[in-house]
Amino acid sequence: MAFDLVQYFAEQIESQKPMLLSHLDREEKRSHIRQINALTLGELINQLRSNGEKVYQEISNPDELYIQEVSRHLTTNPSNASTLSRTELEQLTTEVFHLQLLELKQLHDTGSHSLQSIRELLNGQIEHLSGQADDWVWSTNNLTELLGSKPNLQEDISLEASMKEFNQMVHQQNAQHDDNNVAVEATVPTWSKVVEPVVAIAILWILYSAATNMFA
Repeated sequence: MAFDLVQYFAEQIESQKPMLLSHLDREEKRSHIRQINALTLGELINQLRSNGEKVYQEISNPDELYIQEVSRHLTTNPSNASTLSRTELEQLTTEVFHLQLLELKQLHDTGSHSLQSIRELLNGQIEHLSGQADDWVWSTNNLTELLGSKPNLQEDISLEASMKEFNQMVHQQNAQHDDNNVAVEATVPTWSKVVEPVVAIAILWILYSAATNMFA
């Protein structure tokens, strides 16, 4: 099972962008953010399917113009049925997508990821996205296989648990990277095992001689 980016991004948005939609009550705010979080992540997955190299380039080096283009495309899509005003919707979409790309870049840089591993990670988010948003989201980002999906009935993962899973994934990725390198281990020469007792006896003899001279 792929690391749950859906939950991880939601928690990062809440902690890093607390002022987003701050005029709304908590539940309404979380509902809008959950929808847009699914919308932009789904769009990234959709684009990955058609042009993986382009998406990989934007993850490894996020571009503001690309972020704005994606946000505007999603905001103006006829299938987008968000109840937010056009201005609020575009601002929220831009902020969320920007944060997602930055977090993915951090993951890419610290975990020594490649196009293939990023592809596997993003494609693995389909199961986590299932049931996380209304059907208009999947129509807008063209993840039509999720239309009619039911909510994933699992307890919310805490930020601490998400970070632990994130760190484990980075550690595993680095371990796999290290395994590809040839490890050269130093071996202890056999003659050293023979010399060790001789050295120990010599040291004891020096200490004995010094003590004898001291009390002579």
